[in-house]
Order: sequence, then C-alpha cells, then structure tokens
Amino acid sequence: MRTLVFAAALLAAAPCLAQTPDVAEVVAAERAFAADAPSMGIAGSFNKWSVPDAILIAGGEARPIGEVYPDGPRPADEPLLEWWPNFAGISRSGDLGFTTGGVALGGQRTGHYFTIWKRQPDGSWKWVYDGGSGASAADVPGPETEPVILPIAPRGSASPERAMIEVEAMEAELAAFAHDQKAVHLRMLADNGRLYVAPLPPAIGREAFAGALAAWPVGFAFGPAEGGGSSQAGDLVWTYGGAAWTRDGQPRSGHYVRLWQRQADGWKIVLAQVIPAPPPAPAN
Repeated sequence: MRTLVFAAALLAAAPCLAQTPDVAEVVAAERAFAADAPSMGIAGSFNKWSVPDAILIAGGEARPIGEVYPDGPRPADEPLLEWWPNFAGISRSGDLGFTTGGVALGGQRTGHYFTIWKRQPDGSWKWVYDGGSGASAADVPGPETEPVILPIAPRGSASPERAMIEVEAMEAELAAFAHDQKAVHLRMLADNGRLYVAPLPPAIGREAFAGALAAWPVGFAFGPAEGGGSSQAGDLVWTYGGAAWTRDGQPRSGHYVRLWQRQADGWKIVLAQVIPAPPPAPAN
C-alpha cells in the first residue's frame, strides 16, 4: 500500500501534461474578439477582450490600450476592421497562447495582426499584446479556413523566470550580431516559424526566411526587451523592445516583437516581426 501511495505522489508531482491543452480555445477567443468589432467598433471590442494593462505598439511606441483605444461608442465614420487567424499555438501549461493572421480595413487587405493571449483566473482568455505588420495578406487563406497549429513544445524550462533568463541570453546574442542579422536569424528561427518582413508575404520555411531577410537592412540595433512574458511551463516566451536601422541612408526606428518556443533543439523563434515607427517628418 505504501508503494502505491508513493507512486501516486510521484505521478502527481511529475512535470507532465495532465491533459493536452486545447489551442481551439485561443482560436475561438480570437474569432469572438473579431466578431465583436462590427457592432462594438474597434475600441469597444479591443477593450472587451483585453486585460486592463494590455500593450499595443502604435505610432512608434508601446502604449497601454487605454491610450490607444479609449473606450467609447463607435464613430459613425469608422471603417470596418476585420481579421482572422492563420497560425496559432498554446503553451504546455495551457495558460499562454497566440494567433496571427490576415487583416482587412474597409474591405481591403492591409497586413497581419499578432495577438498574445493569457488565460485568466476565471478560465477566460484575454489578450495582453496586440500588434500589426504590413506584411502582405493578399494571398493568405481567408476567414473560412482553419489556422495552422504550432505543435506544443516537448518540454519547458525549470520555471517561468528561468525561461525569461534563457531567452534574454538568446536576445543578447541577437543584438550582438547587429552587423549580420540575416545569419543569426536564420540560425535562431524555427523551421515551423514565421517571419514578417513588410511588404512581402509572411515567410514560412528556410528558403522563404532567407529571401525575406535579404530584403532587410544588413544591420539592426536591437535594444533589450521592454516587456513580455512566459508561460507557467516555461516553454513559450514573448518579448518586445526597441530597434533602430538605416534605410535608404535615413535613420529609422521601431520595435521588434518575438515569440520563442523551447523546441527539441533549444529555444527557437516561432514568430518575428519589426514594426517601424512613422518616418520622421521632413525638415522645413
């Protein structure tokens, strides 16, 4: 009897999945969020589905939702904003997820969104980060299709804190290769990840990664992470921070956003994008 009790205790303490987390919950939350936009408007739907301190990158800054979308009635002339998931995933612990996909404004496809979702204490899902990319959505599957699902990580780090430390080390290595971001990104991107380089379509697969990265400026100066978070299982981490580069001889700035997953061969980027700030106003 003691042996059975001891074995049961070991099973209870083992760091395994009691049940497989269901990414369908995250996809359903995203679809419900999008479905509210026509009637509630952008501000109404964004506020309904976010945590109070959710972050958006808008106008070249990382800003809380209350600044970007003050809650209120939908303006009569507001264009219809539509979006739908094409790629989604969830952590081993079932507490952190994401979706990304096409965006249309006023019926015209304009780019891609990227949302990080977090399960709340009551079991509901709220988003904690939302951002956009100008990567072309012209040929992405439409709203009637099911998204591609990222396989759940085979394992996580010892703790969420440890996961953040490990990813910070990877990001420091990325920053150190400011002179050759193509090479270091090719090494760190997951085979099943996605890279957004506007105005190209999302890059999926090694060959597409190389082609998209060839359109990037050779060098980037990436700053340390300004924010982000980890799943409780320590297998999924998202970060954002400042970025600077030169385009056509002119200095530019913006933000990077990355989603990391601990895969069988270590931490890999499963989604990366750079969101440019508006270009500086011409000198008088």
